[in-house]
Amino acid sequence: MEDSFTTKVLLPVALGIIMLGLGLSLTIADFKRVRTMPRAVIVGLVCQMGILPFACYGIAKLFSLSPEFAVGLMLLAASPGGATANLFSHLAKGDVALNITLTAINSLLSLATLPFIVNFSLEAFMGEGKVIPLQVKEILQVFALVLIPVGIGMVIRFKKTDVAIKLEKPVRIISAVFLAAIVIVTIIKERDRLPEMIKFVGPAALVFNLTSMAVGYVVPRLMRLPKRQSVAIGMEIGIHNGTLAITIASGLTLLNNPKMAVPAAIYSLIMFITAGIFATIFARNADDAPKEPAKPATE
Repeated sequence: MEDSFTTKVLLPVALGIIMLGLGLSLTIADFKRVRTMPRAVIVGLVCQMGILPFACYGIAKLFSLSPEFAVGLMLLAASPGGATANLFSHLAKGDVALNITLTAINSLLSLATLPFIVNFSLEAFMGEGKVIPLQVKEILQVFALVLIPVGIGMVIRFKKTDVAIKLEKPVRIISAVFLAAIVIVTIIKERDRLPEMIKFVGPAALVFNLTSMAVGYVVPRLMRLPKRQSVAIGMEIGIHNGTLAITIASGLTLLNNPKMAVPAAIYSLIMFITAGIFATIFARNADDAPKEPAKPATE
């Protein structure tokens, strides 16, 4: 498979399908729900937008990652969660409604925060003069790749709810297939250097994954949020949109640096294992609390 086909066709199509699937599961009520659980949403956003980038920066420095790998890891920190986080949250008996709300809000906020973190990472790790800023054209491209499919999915959900419900499962399956294909293609492209990359990036990606989940679960618990909401935030923070990170790293009109996509590819493999373990542990020890808070004012 040629690189041009991967970057020009496979990546945008895969991301579009994944975002479409996310849109099929969203409704206006998901955005309005923030009024009923403001503390949980605020804590989740602080973990995602505030704590995680600094933690990722520290991990990249701690493991002395090469500039390209460090930027690639930071791309993950800047990328929101997605439908996969919702699925694992459901398996872990977390508050899926909170996951959906956080995913919706994070997807919107990432349009502003992602270019900022990318520019900061390029300057911090690759040096002054090597920054590749995302100009208006590139920002609009990310906007189109992320929000347009989500918007289409939401319109289908609003206009044809029964159709959207029927499409959710097959689109989710197709999304998983595309994600697997992207990871495989990325690994194949770098197969000659893969052992070395795993050696240098694997430990950092694993530590970042565990840190993400720990921050997403422990911080909400320290803030006295219910266990189900803490589990949901842990999944939302720990499961990043690897496809978005790979697309930005490899896109010909974006960063155009396949090496930066390697951390996202490795992370995507790791997160399914750790999230599965996380879900199994918490599902077995789930609280017998009601699915929705009885009194929103206490959130």
